[in-house]
Amino acid sequence: MAGAPLEVIAHSLRRERERVGLSLSELAKRAGIAKSTLSQLESASGNPSVETLWALSVALDVPFSRLVEPARPRVQIIRAGDGPTVASERAHWVATLLASCPPSARRDLYLISAEPGRAKQSEPHMPGVIEHVVVCSGRARVGLTEEPVEVGPGDYVAYPGDVEHVFEALEPGTVAVMVSEHW
Repeated sequence: MAGAPLEVIAHSLRRERERVGLSLSELAKRAGIAKSTLSQLESASGNPSVETLWALSVALDVPFSRLVEPARPRVQIIRAGDGPTVASERAHWVATLLASCPPSARRDLYLISAEPGRAKQSEPHMPGVIEHVVVCSGRARVGLTEEPVEVGPGDYVAYPGDVEHVFEALEPGTVAVMVSEHW
């Protein structure tokens, strides 16, 4: 394929196949190509057709461009006060989505801003969810509704998110980072 060096394609295929945890045999089967063809492509030999690369991109559930363009480091920045936010109707609690879960991961990252008053009560999420919280400033009572723990700056707490849980700011200006991990 003109324009895309074989080394770029080889590296991209190997990276994406390993990212989704597929063997050479399984990916070849899903893409409808011979295992030997895939092996040659991953070793930077052969001459892949657009149809072969398209079938592989579909099987890997990635855009075609991810297989033929060199990977570029990406830097993402969300300035304080920016980013998509969701506020609670029942508490002085705002979650700002910092990083949503990409297809290969199972987590979302939030910045929590909370004020004293009513606690943010959360219903159980899908089975297997674990929430991780690190307090940046202020103090909070966080965790299972029946047994929350008090945490302060630098403290970390993890708890099952698939049962009722709570986040209650105990000081003005309480800020925390929460990772919601999905299984």
